[in-house]
Amino acid sequence: MGTGNEKQKILIVDDSEMNRSILADMLGDEYEIIEAVDGVEAVARLNLDSTDISLVLLDIVMPNMDGFEVLAVMNRRNWIQDIPVIMISAENTSSYIEHAYELGVTDFISRPFDGQIVHRRVINTIMLYAKQKRLIELVSDQIYEKERSNNLMVSILSHIVEFRNGESGLHVLHINMMTEILLQTVMRKTDKYNLKRSDIPIISMASALHDIGKISIPGEILNKPGRLTKEEFDIMKTHTLIGAEMLDQLSYYKDEALVKIAYQICRWHHERYDGRGYPDGLAGEEIPIAAQIVALADVYDALTSVRVYKPAFSHEKAIEMITNGECGTFNPLLLECLLESADSIREQIAVNSIKQESDRNIRNITEDLLHYEDLSASERTLRLLEHERTKYQFFASLSQEIQFEYTREPAMLTLSDVGAKKLNAAEITMNPLDDEKIIGVSDEKVLEEVRKLVNGSSMESPVVQYDGELLIDGEWRWSRIICRSMWNHEDRANMTGCIGKIVDMHEEHAKIKDLQRIASHDGLTGLLNQSNAKRHVIERLHENDDKEYIMAIFDIDYFKNANDRCGHMFGDKVLQHMAGKLTGSTRDYDITARVGGDEFMIFMEDMPGIDVIIDRIFHALTGKYEGFDISISMGVSRSKNVGRKYENMFGCADKALYRAKQSGRAQYCFYDDSMKEILSAISSIDGEE
Repeated sequence: MGTGNEKQKILIVDDSEMNRSILADMLGDEYEIIEAVDGVEAVARLNLDSTDISLVLLDIVMPNMDGFEVLAVMNRRNWIQDIPVIMISAENTSSYIEHAYELGVTDFISRPFDGQIVHRRVINTIMLYAKQKRLIELVSDQIYEKERSNNLMVSILSHIVEFRNGESGLHVLHINMMTEILLQTVMRKTDKYNLKRSDIPIISMASALHDIGKISIPGEILNKPGRLTKEEFDIMKTHTLIGAEMLDQLSYYKDEALVKIAYQICRWHHERYDGRGYPDGLAGEEIPIAAQIVALADVYDALTSVRVYKPAFSHEKAIEMITNGECGTFNPLLLECLLESADSIREQIAVNSIKQESDRNIRNITEDLLHYEDLSASERTLRLLEHERTKYQFFASLSQEIQFEYTREPAMLTLSDVGAKKLNAAEITMNPLDDEKIIGVSDEKVLEEVRKLVNGSSMESPVVQYDGELLIDGEWRWSRIICRSMWNHEDRANMTGCIGKIVDMHEEHAKIKDLQRIASHDGLTGLLNQSNAKRHVIERLHENDDKEYIMAIFDIDYFKNANDRCGHMFGDKVLQHMAGKLTGSTRDYDITARVGGDEFMIFMEDMPGIDVIIDRIFHALTGKYEGFDISISMGVSRSKNVGRKYENMFGCADKALYRAKQSGRAQYCFYDDSMKEILSAISSIDGEE
């Protein structure tokens, strides 16, 4: 019966049905049990929902794939770090046990099973891993703050190099992003490089320093628009050795992992897989994998970016040139990874993310550091104002965002050129709150909520935002309106207006809705899960005090037979079949849910003739499915008899279901007060036994 809380899942892997049944009986009241008959099926189940499994009870000796082989797979796929494993076996020789612990098992249970020992070790193991995860999260937060500061300093230093080199301000970001994607792809395809997840952020950060040696190359060579002479190219090539030497001279930090990786990348990111690179002519796997990946990322970004000596190639053309060997020879495995992740690389580079904004700010800092002149105050102010105006116009045209400014006196709305086109409005509108075109881009609620938020802002907290639907390019799209109120600093009570932008978040909103649906619905049947069904029921009970409701709980009789005879996949199909029959037998307004393994719930309005309706639904849910006879037992409670609390209705329907089962199954029963005493007596007898 459902308890109102989702149970943690335990995967029992044993080729003996008897052993699985014994363990399931011991643990089934507190945990959701998943069974696998051998190692192959266990790996398949872990592949499907490893994030939801809290513990694996794993036999050693099994056909097809034994327990040690399962542990080897769990280690290769990093599942063993998050899912504890308790080995179960009658074989208790020291070599078996020692080998199991070497492969990462947490505990060992011998057969025959002692119920108390099994129960206690399972609870202890699950609690231990839960605490470990919480500690990891706390430590990760602290590490993140430290790494964020490290990233900032590395980015500033690398952007200084970029500025001298005349490259795009996003070059480092692209190299960093592409390095991370390629590393992840490599890790999925092979373990030959012994890469760990913790290596990815270190290598990605170190990639930002790949061209740090160019800081010493003369600017006329770095930014020469034409082909370099042999002498100039020889000078250019020295940036690899200069960068490596700079890092090697960091006496206090040279043994840090970041510095060691950065050294490899600086020195060898121009080596080639066929040995025709520089400075050392390394070939094949002599070149560290970090340098190989950054070299590939560097070539791709150089092809797709504008340089003083060339236009930008398209993403598709760049991929074609690299894979055809037009840009040198690369590791065949990395070329496979490039092709596999090509779509992801294109999407990530196209995203106008917050991090890109941050990098642009870093670039502005480095420009000021490199180009500061001792100007008079008035000259510097005028120059900065002109710089800001040019920057604003440039970013507004690139971002394709709707940017606006509103002034109260006079009442005037000014839209960016892009914004005016997207909203089908004039760039300047007087009295915009009375203008039909401006009013027509949203409903009254959106305008009123934004107005309230802006009026409620202050000089100390001037930024507000609101999400709503706007008519953009003739289509209603979810958008985020971000406003900053503007104030008269001489009169702190006087708000002069606001500036802001409108960000299209339609796709993001759709994804969030999809994720909310996934989180609120049972993954197998598509029905509501128990926790969300409970929320909907409580809302329905509270919003309609003048209505009465009924709740029905039913489960499939002898459902275990379907799993035992035909396997769990067939059992899943039976559950999906029942969900479809349930949906077809009820109305859209009714609440239907899967509340346990084979247990379902119906919540609907009580009405005259409800007995006939329940009878019709009950018989609609019985029948055959692919040769399996389906019958159900059902219990029904009514709010007018048991009260309007969810727990009361669920508990009484559950008791009525119990009565139906005690009476021979394949029937339904409405709850009445007589069940209270009978069921209490039965419960006390069971307790004494």
